[in-house]
Amino acid sequence: MNDDFPGPSAHTASDRAQEVAWERATLEKLVFATIREQQAARRWKMFTRLMWLAILGAIVWFVYTSDKATSVSTPHTAVVDVKGEIASGAEASAEYVVASLRSAFEDEGAQAVVLLINSPGGSPVQAGIINDEITRLKGLHNKKVYAVVEETCASAAYYIAAAADDIYVDKASLVGSIGVLMDGFGFTGLMDKLGIERRLMTAGANKGMLDPFSPLDENQRAYMQQMLGEIHAQFIEVVKKGRGDRLKDNGDTFSGLVWNGQQAVKLGLADGLGNLDYVAREIVKAEDIVDYTQRENVGLRLAKRFGASVGEGIFFAARAAGVQLR
Repeated sequence: MNDDFPGPSAHTASDRAQEVAWERATLEKLVFATIREQQAARRWKMFTRLMWLAILGAIVWFVYTSDKATSVSTPHTAVVDVKGEIASGAEASAEYVVASLRSAFEDEGAQAVVLLINSPGGSPVQAGIINDEITRLKGLHNKKVYAVVEETCASAAYYIAAAADDIYVDKASLVGSIGVLMDGFGFTGLMDKLGIERRLMTAGANKGMLDPFSPLDENQRAYMQQMLGEIHAQFIEVVKKGRGDRLKDNGDTFSGLVWNGQQAVKLGLADGLGNLDYVAREIVKAEDIVDYTQRENVGLRLAKRFGASVGEGIFFAARAAGVQLR
């Protein structure tokens, strides 16, 4: 055998050594890669935790600062928004509006309080709570309250505005709609056509009242109409008490009609034309405007967005069938 050429045994030993070296190198690479991956995962986990901690801290800070009463020592005009539907859980609920009003009245720098209104109405209960609180706070702090209407001040929104000392509107604002409604649907005719039988069992003769899948009983209709009439009478009484001799009843004033701003002034539903800046500058004589409106905090909004309020849809669906001032 030629010594210049290694035999099979030499090749086998060499190949085995190279294979072992390759396996070791590969194993080392895998181990180091695993370690680096674990380190990256730990760093990412730490970063994620720090991010959530920062978000939680921001939410806590926002809740804390938003719940604190604004305190401005220099003379200013305090503003509280009443916007959107007036309903429990909404931004124009009694919970938020009353808390905002209390903060505004309690600030010694606030020369007067302005209700900046843009709402089509909503719950008579929520509006009644706000109206009563405005009356109480005016007497307690001896401060004037002005309502300034932007686009709309209808129904329950006007119920609230009636507690103000004066109401200012734009000439094209929509004002009024002093009435009460309860709406719904009836599907009995459709069910008859489709051959669907309604099986409703109740304990109590009127427990199924206003069920949309059952015929409307005339006695129940009369009862509900009487109840709506009583709530309407309460509404009228509040408006008359708030507006006093300025109100001119033309026969349609309490019919549920809505008027533009110019007509509202003529009817005594409003006192003049003017926006927020005008009222602060010319009426209150305090041009600086401070917003005291308390709104839903970010944490609650995020919680709702991610499904924390699962039953909210059911609640709103049920409330939609209730009495509304709109």
